[in-house]
Amino acid sequence: MGNLFCCVKVNQSTVAIKERFGKFKDVLEPGCHCLPWILGSQLAGHLSLRLQQLDVRCETKTKDNVFVNVVASVQYRVIIEKASDAYYKLSNPRTQIQAYVFDVIRASVPKLNLDDVFEQKNEIARAVEEELEKAMSAYGYEIVQTLIVDIEPDERVKKSMNEINAGSTSKSSAVFIPHGPGSVRDIATQIRDGLLQASTSAGQPL
Repeated sequence: MGNLFCCVKVNQSTVAIKERFGKFKDVLEPGCHCLPWILGSQLAGHLSLRLQQLDVRCETKTKDNVFVNVVASVQYRVIIEKASDAYYKLSNPRTQIQAYVFDVIRASVPKLNLDDVFEQKNEIARAVEEELEKAMSAYGYEIVQTLIVDIEPDERVKKSMNEINAGSTSKSSAVFIPHGPGSVRDIATQIRDGLLQASTSAGQPL
């Protein structure tokens, strides 16, 4: 009788897809299960329920014609009630998520100047997350969080920005001359005394 059944173990944070004669039958949760293979039951595959993260780097151009690399970090996981959709509808969820991130970023960033991209990165992240939630839910995936973790302008622009920052933080070399009654006369006297001392030291008569 034992030869008629096959026991399988499904690990924690994982579900298994059960088929019968090649057709979806059930989602097996963690634990031990018996598959009567003689009746056509078999294990089609497994799905992880763990939180997963995908970092997507997208190059695009701002409204003021600056090329930037925008890095979005997307956290997602399988919805257990839709595990069959996640298994059968998408062969590569990471590629699908990346495509949606590209679409939203390349539609949003070209409408903004570079400074606005930095200031509105939370709004861009929210737009990406909303689009992903609508699209990926149909495939059995939940979008937990989306963040814009980096905005990196073109190297030439970065160099120019650094030079501007260095110029604005450097110390001023301006010399302030006092003014008021007698100030100009005092300055003239100091200059004359300095010239006299220089001439005496050099041995030249005035």
